Amino acid sequence: MTTEPEAEDRKPQSDEARSAFAPVGGVETAPAPEVEQPTSEFTIPVGLRIPAAPEAEASAFTPPHTYTHGAFTPAEGIPRVRLTKDAPWQDRMRTMLRTPVTDRPAPEPTQKADEGPAVPRVLDLTLRIGELLLAGGEGAEDVEAAMFAVCRSYGLDRCEPNVTFTLLSISYQPSLVDDPVTASRTVRRRGTDYTRLQAVYHLVDDISAEEIDVSLEEAYRTLAQIRRNRHPYPGWVLTLASGLLAGAASVLVGGDTVVFIAAMIAAMLGDRLAWLCAGRGLPEFYQFVVAAMPAAAMGVVLTLAHTSNVSGSAVITGGLFALLPGRALVAGVQDGLTGYYITAAARLLEVMYFFVAIVVGVLSVLYLGVQLGAKLDPDVALQITERPVAQILASMALCLTFAVLLQQERSSVLVVTLNGGVAWAIYGALHYAGGISPVASTAVAAGVVGLFGQLFSRYRFSSALPYITAAIGPLLPGSSTYFGVLSIAQNDVQSGLGALTRAAATAMAIAIGVNLGSEISRLLLRVPGAAGRRAAKRTRGF
Repeated sequence: MTTEPEAEDRKPQSDEARSAFAPVGGVETAPAPEVEQPTSEFTIPVGLRIPAAPEAEASAFTPPHTYTHGAFTPAEGIPRVRLTKDAPWQDRMRTMLRTPVTDRPAPEPTQKADEGPAVPRVLDLTLRIGELLLAGGEGAEDVEAAMFAVCRSYGLDRCEPNVTFTLLSISYQPSLVDDPVTASRTVRRRGTDYTRLQAVYHLVDDISAEEIDVSLEEAYRTLAQIRRNRHPYPGWVLTLASGLLAGAASVLVGGDTVVFIAAMIAAMLGDRLAWLCAGRGLPEFYQFVVAAMPAAAMGVVLTLAHTSNVSGSAVITGGLFALLPGRALVAGVQDGLTGYYITAAARLLEVMYFFVAIVVGVLSVLYLGVQLGAKLDPDVALQITERPVAQILASMALCLTFAVLLQQERSSVLVVTLNGGVAWAIYGALHYAGGISPVASTAVAAGVVGLFGQLFSRYRFSSALPYITAAIGPLLPGSSTYFGVLSIAQNDVQSGLGALTRAAATAMAIAIGVNLGSEISRLLLRVPGAAGRRAAKRTRGF
């Protein structure tokens, strides 16, 4: 007995439930032939290539159609550069310079103007300030930082200063669609006057300060007064200072009272001869050649008089201390370490020319002395008696006279004198008492000079050069230079080149130590945040 649903399933379906196109059960049907279906009249035929349509004009910020790497902005965003207003303006402007133009924060002009900044006058003032700084021996990065600080203080944010050895240029672009304005200035003469350098730094500090209102007219007036100011020390004081410097240097290498007086007279004579050559328009190379001759001649005379072999060597070494270009050396190496390779190469080339001039001047006199029978023995001259108290006092006197030669302010002379005394004490403790190599001891002492000099400069809101350059005077490689020249004069070229190489290594140790000490001092100061440190990164060789 079947149930009612099963009987219902066995019932035939009516014609209304069966389609006329449905296949008949049990009958195999052939597949329908493929018939090409009609297409739209806009369909592209197979095999036909149509050239791509030209790209429509778009914005400069529109990604190209071939770019398939996603958005330009990273997922984590672009870090914002934060500047601490309490940080010195040198650090803030240095961070800004190391940051791309598109990532720099919006400017906050410290000097308000009713009608907006006068672009040509601001650029001209900036170039004049940079010219005085570069002519005074300031490093390229510090000059660019000062130029950028002046422009930004007067409301010009899209500025790009550029400094080389003798050329300064600055470019200002008002917007992305406006034409840039570019101005340049050439440094024709360079002189050493740290008093003028300090005054320019004070002017830049006043312009960058929010609480001090300095108009363009006042800035121009102050800059003109700085240019017209006379040097703080007259010519006869500078000549006397050069003599005292040579005498103090001769005491450092074992000289006595006779050597002190002889070195002093020789250095003063060399200074006057150099002034005479300068008045005749001779280049600095020949001025150094002439200035190096009197000290060498005095040493040869003392040796021929059979006073002492060490006395003649000490006189010549003291005379060389007054001529070695320590200022240009430190500035050149600093520019190289901060990435300004063109300016660094030019400065170091200048140092090399001055060094060669000193060697030529001394070598010509020593060669004549050897022909006359002067017995100058480098091995005997190297036996220097250790006199800690006398050498520390002599090093401080050397720094004092060096500061006078650099035309420093009277208020900074005492500080740099103490800084130089501390540097020599550290060098003596490491080299004589500790037995460490002279190059390593010099690098450590120079690092202390750079550290203290940078801290003193931030405290006084001025440049670090007046507190550093004179303090490295006792560390300069005067004795190695003399021994190398003496060996060459005695036809021992191999020993001479070795001594000159040690002198070059000592000079590089001084410059690198000073720069490292300056960088360490910035870590102790309040500097911009972590974003500012990231912005200071440079390329890693590619």
